[in-house]
Amino acid sequence: MKIRDYSVLVLFNLPKSVAGAPEPGHESEVGVLAEVAAVSQALGKLNIQCRTAGIRTLRDLPELLMKAPETLVFNLVEGFQVRPEEASLVPAVCQAFAKGCTGGNTPALTMALNKWQAKGILTQAGLPCPAGTVVLPGQPVLRAAVPAGRVIVKPTASDASEGIDEHCVLDGADLPRIEEAVQRLHRQFGQPVLIEPFVGHRELNVSILQRGEDLQVLPLAEIDFSAFQVEKPRIVGYRAKWIAESFEYNNTPRIIPAPLPDEQAEKVREYARRAWQALGCHDCVRVDFRLTEEGEPIILEVNPNPDVSPGAGFAAALEAAQIPYEDFVAAVLSNALDRLHGLKVTPTVSAAKPRSLTDGSVTFRFTTGADRDPILELLKETNFFRPDEIEVAAQVLDEAIATGPTGHYQSFTAELDGKTAGWVCYGPTPCCLGTFDVYWLGVSPRCQGLGLGRALMEFAESGIRGGGGRLVIVETAGRAIYDSTRAFYQRIGYFEAARLAEFYASGDDKIVYMKKL
Repeated sequence: MKIRDYSVLVLFNLPKSVAGAPEPGHESEVGVLAEVAAVSQALGKLNIQCRTAGIRTLRDLPELLMKAPETLVFNLVEGFQVRPEEASLVPAVCQAFAKGCTGGNTPALTMALNKWQAKGILTQAGLPCPAGTVVLPGQPVLRAAVPAGRVIVKPTASDASEGIDEHCVLDGADLPRIEEAVQRLHRQFGQPVLIEPFVGHRELNVSILQRGEDLQVLPLAEIDFSAFQVEKPRIVGYRAKWIAESFEYNNTPRIIPAPLPDEQAEKVREYARRAWQALGCHDCVRVDFRLTEEGEPIILEVNPNPDVSPGAGFAAALEAAQIPYEDFVAAVLSNALDRLHGLKVTPTVSAAKPRSLTDGSVTFRFTTGADRDPILELLKETNFFRPDEIEVAAQVLDEAIATGPTGHYQSFTAELDGKTAGWVCYGPTPCCLGTFDVYWLGVSPRCQGLGLGRALMEFAESGIRGGGGRLVIVETAGRAIYDSTRAFYQRIGYFEAARLAEFYASGDDKIVYMKKL
């Protein structure tokens, strides 16, 4: 059967009632009504019967779906007035009531909403993201954790650029102003705050449309900041998106297609496709990038349910690709229907063929002085380690290099194509018999996904076994960015032996993994 044989429920979150003075953030909530109107109009052009329904909380949804005769749900729910994060659960509830639902599923929406968590997932997939740190409500800003240079301070789990303005871009050395900005966002949103480097001065929006098993990257868009004065931060904050009378709103037009060299544009498209795959997205996505001063693309965030109103970036990209809006609506409904019926609609993301680490192209050798800077650089590039942690790594490296194979730290470098690709460092645990610690493990982002981390651990375990070791200990952190790291250790045979609550910082546990050889 075709989608025209089904009726559609256009589901959205009811905006706050504005009586008297509008509440902060009401503009982004009211914006959903433009999406509802556009989708409903497109469904009319497609001769598909539809009905619109607004809900205020997730608890309103089960009763609505129980009585709904529609088979398909076009999901435009972006948040709720109370517990806005529960909007991520809408697809799961629709699925529970046997309704096909458009857009990102619950796991993708949940992962993407938490910018810190998404950063860890994307970084583990080998994609470039800004380094940074998270400050929990009520916790102080640690000077050592703040990146050098200019930084941007923003909520970790808010959408639509809420809380972001020019006052969020600060000098990383100005701790009092950073603390003031963090506390302001804590009070306003009641959620953790992310501090990360402010990257470059160019911003790109990349929209992706799924049609069955085909994934189409739409024409790239760049935000034109040419009207901004030199001292004004070039960002798309809340005013630029929602305050029609503001300077920012009227001076951030899009340039489509973005003026990029072919090679650079293809790298951006490839990163966007891989980000889609890393988060398990469906139907339509917008990936936001910044370009470094050297022109390297850095992923800011992924939005699995982007704003699809006529004035937003996704609709602009559709127009640039000469795709009628109703064709987009038909495509995502068709995807949702296929998923409901259990048909395969997972796009195959193009990627280079994984290299084999058994072809002799990778070598393991004792670390030398020439490896010091490349190893520290790859640790920084992973975005997993704070500056103070990098300093500790440098101290370990210096001692390992100075003492060589006879020292406590057994340090080995993985080399791929003549370049430093990974590092592992281990040593016997003091006052123990046959117990060894793996102190450091790092893989360059350009080499992740090849199995090099596993190969380095296997190499280390072989050396430990040869040195009379019987037990290997690995310690890692409990923060969300380390979710993939903990999963990695479990995949290669390690089990959680102990957990020390809030060992590293408030809310950051120390987790000890163990493996018997």
